Amino acid sequence: MKFILLLVVIFLLSCSDNSERLFKETRSAMYTVTSVTVTCKDEKVAKKAIDEVFEEFKRLENMLNYYSPHSEITLINKSAGIKPVRVSKETFEIIEKSLEASRLTEGGFDITLGPVIKLWDFKSKIIPSQESIKQALSYVDFNKIILDKKEQSIYLSKKGMEINLGGIIKGYSADRAIKILKERGLKGAIVSVGGDIQGFGLKADLTTWNVGIQNPGPLDSKDELIGTVSFSDKCISTSGDYEKYFILNDKRYHHIINPKTGMPSEGISSITIIAEEGAFCDALATGLFVLGPTKALNKMQQKGIEGMIITDKGVRLMTSWFEKNFKTIKNPNSAIELRT
Repeated sequence: MKFILLLVVIFLLSCSDNSERLFKETRSAMYTVTSVTVTCKDEKVAKKAIDEVFEEFKRLENMLNYYSPHSEITLINKSAGIKPVRVSKETFEIIEKSLEASRLTEGGFDITLGPVIKLWDFKSKIIPSQESIKQALSYVDFNKIILDKKEQSIYLSKKGMEINLGGIIKGYSADRAIKILKERGLKGAIVSVGGDIQGFGLKADLTTWNVGIQNPGPLDSKDELIGTVSFSDKCISTSGDYEKYFILNDKRYHHIINPKTGMPSEGISSITIIAEEGAFCDALATGLFVLGPTKALNKMQQKGIEGMIITDKGVRLMTSWFEKNFKTIKNPNSAIELRT
């Protein structure tokens, strides 16, 4: 699981010469604040398309909810070590993508990490014992998730294992939203699901979408932007170590847990990933964070993944595309018009 570092979508609610306008709705969906903004001439068409997106979010919530006793995820978890479970196309697809992300990040992203995450209580500032972490880690291994494409079934091969899609579901739902909006003939849109942002086409003024990246530095800089990046037909996701953490005995413990150690990952303060697909973008932001700055940057360069790493020392490491498209903001708060 991960909490996404706050991203800010910046745009002007203006009209272009061809009467295209921006229409925006913000609601609670996918366990977070979600916004959908579309470029359209007709308000009724825009509203209908946006409503369809939120209906899809509701459907995915019911199907993939870790906490719901009736979801397919719960059924898979209850059947761990007992039998495979036939699932919907969407559930199979998102788990398949999760395993691809796990392999690409060498296990840095792992949807079986739930038993370890449950041990950490950030509200009460409780550090689990090494013994309890060791026991929980025995249930963590994405390689023990067995997929049968022909039967469209999922099997957790060890009793006590469980999966939680919190680290990929927001990006996946953004993919589904963009697909719906394109099918409805809209010329441009941007969707933000708790900070996982995906856009296509252009704004009403025929410019690309600008996304601001938050400063992961000290608490007094929490609402600042360090810069923006412009894009179209891409998605962006940021993982940061400061949204959920506690300090005990002068040591900081954050929520992005290393699946190999059961302890908070070290070396990176935030990482921003740009990709073509939301699900991978979401999962890679967590998985690469876990690898640490040097290994993560090498992996990004090898696999053609664009993005920026800010180390826990404040050093910025960027891929070539990101460096060309990243613009530093001198007055971080002056241009903010919409937070997502």
